[in-house]
Amino acid sequence: MVWRVRPAPDFDRIASNIAIWHGYDSGVKAELYSTCLLSSDGMYLVDPIPLQREALDELLGSGGAAGIIVTNSSHHRGFATFAEELSVPVFARGETFQDKTPRLFREVADGREICDELRVIGIEGAAPGEIVLHYASNGGTLIVGDALINFEPYGFTFLPDKYCSSEKEMRRSLRKLLDYKAERILFAHGTPILSGASDRLQKLLDSDL
Repeated sequence: MVWRVRPAPDFDRIASNIAIWHGYDSGVKAELYSTCLLSSDGMYLVDPIPLQREALDELLGSGGAAGIIVTNSSHHRGFATFAEELSVPVFARGETFQDKTPRLFREVADGREICDELRVIGIEGAAPGEIVLHYASNGGTLIVGDALINFEPYGFTFLPDKYCSSEKEMRRSLRKLLDYKAERILFAHGTPILSGASDRLQKLLDSDL
């Protein structure tokens, strides 16, 4: 797939250790969001799309990059360019790369930690390799691949059935997220929820019972 995304001019810092940036991809006719998380190892970039060099340098600061995280097989985006330029490993489930595995690949699994405070939650039934990340710092943040979205005309809801391998399995799997405290939810597609995220997630999942 060809990603037709111009480099984003800047990023938005939504907490002292979390930033996001986004851009429109005319190929898939959707706004794509990326996340940067600060850890003791450095910065982890989640589903990164292009970012102008000056903004990227400011984002990484003196700590530099620790790794790239890809949340499913549909989100290759700019991971290869970032991984090569920054010389960092790529973290994802094995199903994420069905044709060619990245050179510095670190396979992750449900319940495993990528670093302190950053845990992987495997979600079945969405796109192959789907994961959600839980970042424990600052009240907790969930970073979602595709299983949850938050944009018009849908609002905050589940990934539509036509994009799922098994919608029922995905919705059951998402209930694992209730085990994790979250003030925020960040999306690969959609406007972030920046407060009261656990309550909103509980209401969404309960509506499906």
